[in-house]
Amino acid sequence: MWACLAQHRLPHTFPCSLSPHPSKGWQSNGKSCCCMQFSVSSDDNSEFWLSPDESPLNARLLVYVGRLGTEWTAPGEFSKFRSQSSKSVHLISSRRYYFEILHKQDDKGSDHVEVGWRPFLPGLKYEVIDSAYISLYTDESSLKMNSVDHIPQTLASHIQGGSTMQHGADMLKPDPRDTFYTPMIDPARLENVLPACLYSPTYVVKDFPIARYQGLQFVYLSFVYPNDFTRLTHMERENKYFLEEEEVVDPEDEAEIVGTQSPKKPSHPSQSSHTSKPSHQRSRPGPTPAGREVEEEEEEEEEDEEEEAGEVEARPGWAEESINWQRTFSVNPMDFELLRSDWNDLRCNVSGNLQLAESEVVDVLAQYMEKLNERNGGIYTLLRIINVEKRRDSARGNRYLVELELMERGRSVVRLSEYIYLLLHRSRLGEESLENTDSPLLCQPVMLQWRRDVMVHFVVPVKNQARWVQQFISDMENLHRQTKDDNFSIIIVDFESEDMDVEQALRESTVPRYEYLRREGNFERSAGLQIGVDTIEDSHSIVFLCDLHIHFPLNILESIRKHCVEGRLAFAPIVMRLGCGSSPQEPDGYWEVNGFGLFGIYKSDFDKIGGMNTEEFKDRWGGEDWELLDRVLQNGLEVERLRLRNFFHYYHSKRGMWNAQNKKTPKG
Repeated sequence: MWACLAQHRLPHTFPCSLSPHPSKGWQSNGKSCCCMQFSVSSDDNSEFWLSPDESPLNARLLVYVGRLGTEWTAPGEFSKFRSQSSKSVHLISSRRYYFEILHKQDDKGSDHVEVGWRPFLPGLKYEVIDSAYISLYTDESSLKMNSVDHIPQTLASHIQGGSTMQHGADMLKPDPRDTFYTPMIDPARLENVLPACLYSPTYVVKDFPIARYQGLQFVYLSFVYPNDFTRLTHMERENKYFLEEEEVVDPEDEAEIVGTQSPKKPSHPSQSSHTSKPSHQRSRPGPTPAGREVEEEEEEEEEDEEEEAGEVEARPGWAEESINWQRTFSVNPMDFELLRSDWNDLRCNVSGNLQLAESEVVDVLAQYMEKLNERNGGIYTLLRIINVEKRRDSARGNRYLVELELMERGRSVVRLSEYIYLLLHRSRLGEESLENTDSPLLCQPVMLQWRRDVMVHFVVPVKNQARWVQQFISDMENLHRQTKDDNFSIIIVDFESEDMDVEQALRESTVPRYEYLRREGNFERSAGLQIGVDTIEDSHSIVFLCDLHIHFPLNILESIRKHCVEGRLAFAPIVMRLGCGSSPQEPDGYWEVNGFGLFGIYKSDFDKIGGMNTEEFKDRWGGEDWELLDRVLQNGLEVERLRLRNFFHYYHSKRGMWNAQNKKTPKG
């Protein structure tokens, strides 16, 4: 709820101590104990937490403005909501009391927050608590922006947060893909299971002239089984790209409206039925990434006007038809997936990964398991289908990534994760057979194996984003702690950050490997990425061009490795952009279908295509990812494009990014 203020688990609260003093005019009848009433006013939401003593651990929520995000008050308006004002609070003069204020502001309008108090007597007005009654809990003037250890972990601002209601997004529900850490099958068991075959898909555009930014048209989506629930069903109200039912008009009602004769009624009321045919409509496209934004003005007002225009008022004298409880309705079966293709749709940003038909999966895996057991003496039993991904090529054949959980000899459980190829029947000339008398050949594609232990380098350029840098480092520490995977490193290229010591933060972290590079001058994303990649000595390792404001799923390392094959595949996972106030626990937002800035590729392939375009994209960004994509495709690489579960881009303020000059407030 407080994500905009708390910077997503980096508390931006102001913990202080409150010292009521009898000389300030609120002493009650000369006694050292008095009864006070508190109130908070804010735009938008806020909470005021107060402890009965100096201990932060005893702080409890006293008053607040709103729970849903839509509540607000005018400055100094202390009586709009019942929740704003407290009951009587007993305070003792000259004693210190710990308090916290949490404040959340959306991306619209201005903001303010005030805490007022008054003696608990009728007719008295609230006065804003000013600096005369406040002392700092910690003097932060000498601390860097990434220093947050001094902030006490209370019920109000605890890093883990309190108990919240379960969000409705299906993607949050557990999925075996997220934590599939079963030991791998012995690679020797997979040798010669399938015959080898050449892998040369027809959609590869090597040496094909591509106009600037037209590589997007040559990227295709993969099909997934089982359903990974990446479709953002909870966001379809905001983006009505999906199915909308046509209005069903009763023939009799239609006759009354247009003045025609009613059709003859069926002889039996119970046989009366109407069919509703859903239609597939594409509404206005969703948001686009930074640098390519198209403002959508007054959308809500237009929708309201359309709704008002569509209302039909009842005319005087019309008889209301009685309800016929025996009349039924039927609808034609509707499967949205049947209407989709593997074309890279850049307009619909709430649809999920394409769904692969179960019958096709069963058929392919039945053939593969038969071959696997034939080669290994029947020692394997299929326990679970964890994940199957298909890249379609109707001219030559389909590529599958199969991930299975197997029982070996009835004793141990192992995992299998391999690329296989369903090659269509071919004539001797290499043309597709017109008769198709032979069944397709299931084979092992040559030079299409992913490496389980290859090093992954996260390259991130930064400047003056201290708390986000600290969050990124903390996330990488957690990734290492949870997965025990040592085969990754982070490379941070720092453009003279002044708000934190990035190198010291890396030195004190528990990440397995890191590289700190400092560069003078203005922030340049393309140059920063290129500098980071140039420091990597092993050309047979994977480079992941990264952004700072990212939440990574625990399977990110394996996802990158599985979808990067040297000389063959690069990986551009689709990230979900969170809206203001949203978090990984409450993921409201949209899929960034236009952006290719998060990109995984082997360093040898990155060097081969010429790296980043540092000449054209110097102190600007927005387009360098599309330009890189053009060259990747022209060099014969496929780009794997999938929506990645629990892969989020945090909403963040643009203040201070990256070369913006902060205007200092004059003293006086």
